[in-house]
Amino acid sequence: MAKLDESRPFIPVRIAVLTVSDTRTAEDDKSGATLAELIRSAGHEVAAKAIVKDDVPVIRAQVQAWIADAGVDVVITTGGTGFTGRDVTPEAVKPLFEKEVDGFSIVFHMISFAKIATSTIQSRACAGVAQGTYIFCLPGSPGACRDGWDEILRFQLDIRHRPSRPWPARVPRAHGWRSPDRRALGRLGRRAAPRPQPPACPRPAEAWRSRD
Repeated sequence: MAKLDESRPFIPVRIAVLTVSDTRTAEDDKSGATLAELIRSAGHEVAAKAIVKDDVPVIRAQVQAWIADAGVDVVITTGGTGFTGRDVTPEAVKPLFEKEVDGFSIVFHMISFAKIATSTIQSRACAGVAQGTYIFCLPGSPGACRDGWDEILRFQLDIRHRPSRPWPARVPRAHGWRSPDRRALGRLGRRAAPRPQPPACPRPAEAWRSRD
């Protein structure tokens, strides 16, 4: 059963919120406002907030800018996950993923199914990691944003959450989560680090001998 380990200190995470919509403005962006309110009430920081049109290059450019920003640990987008011609958030963001968090989509659909039944298939909510930044793409309704936060993200972005192994999104870069190479580069104000090279694969004969 999920619980918080009160013996561990709470570590706030710096989260950027991106609303993807052709029509929303700062005055009527209910989904972005909902996420910002939930983030702050949980003790985290809204590191940035923006609204962009349903356009692949524009969405991708904003997310890439936040991935490169040392002051952003997590990106949450809202909107553009449906099936209309202008719903292109997954197409814009997924190519940036180095690894996809498949379980996020599965759990989100489980939660959504309990509320809207099979209509949950109309959403393409997704998540992934890019250069140490975790990215979560939620549907555009305030209710879906609240479900995604209250039922998943508020736990997974809290380092005190148990039972689980700590994962990078819950230990923000500002608090020391990096590989040694990233940590050293971070002191110089740089974000990008060369990927470590995998060990050389053994030759077939050596591989077979190692199994004996």
